[in-house]
Amino acid sequence: MKIVTNLYIYPIKSLGGIEVNVANVTSRGLEFDRRWMLVDEHNQFLTQRNFPRLAQLRTSIQDKELLVRDLSDPGQSVRFPLVPVHGEKIRVTVWDDDCDAWDVDGSVNVWFSRILERNVKLVYMPDVSLRQVDPRYAVKNDVTSFSDAYPILLVGQSSLDDLNARLETPVPMARFRPNIVFSGGAPYAEDDMHRFSINGIDFHGVKLCARCVMTTIDQDKAVVGKEPLRTLSQYRTINNKVMFGQNVLVGAAGSISVGDAVL
Repeated sequence: MKIVTNLYIYPIKSLGGIEVNVANVTSRGLEFDRRWMLVDEHNQFLTQRNFPRLAQLRTSIQDKELLVRDLSDPGQSVRFPLVPVHGEKIRVTVWDDDCDAWDVDGSVNVWFSRILERNVKLVYMPDVSLRQVDPRYAVKNDVTSFSDAYPILLVGQSSLDDLNARLETPVPMARFRPNIVFSGGAPYAEDDMHRFSINGIDFHGVKLCARCVMTTIDQDKAVVGKEPLRTLSQYRTINNKVMFGQNVLVGAAGSISVGDAVL
């Protein structure tokens, strides 16, 4: 039997995530997941792909506030409301998508700009901003947050175990930034999980996840290496893309917990 073993949310795109025991499921994915994002002076999104330093910025939720601390300098931190009530409306770009966002707090922008040594803004996706997923894979008017493309990423623990058995130095699951991790089943069982349910909520697996250089970034040291992408490319390449994990759409709202069966 497949069982949910880990749940993760990433309140700010490309920053460190938070492991939770229970997660509310919304049409955009797990509640609070990637509702915030850093953008440059042209309102283009920033990620670890170009700024590995983001890996060392860790998030936590405390008293309805989002706390960000710098792993490389524990004395550096900033906090602000997890869900803002207003902000300056701006247009931002995530890959090929343009969508509405709020520029919320100038002092927070200053903090991130100092850490990254360039002018950046931290923006929030309000409820009225509806970013559609690729219509080729949509089930019914599906939306997502500031994720790369889809609301939820699913990975089987057996898949990571199989990969680590091939590596000289094992890598943690954090390299792949999943939302839902499950135990049970063969390695890469998620490849064929086109429809499944957790706690009565239907999910739709619609597209394997193509992996990039982010998987090679040490999440503690922000150092870029070659693994596990080099090894994955030897046996998980499909149409010239390295695949690991399943992109998932949400069929209904509800909540899921660690220990729930994946049916």
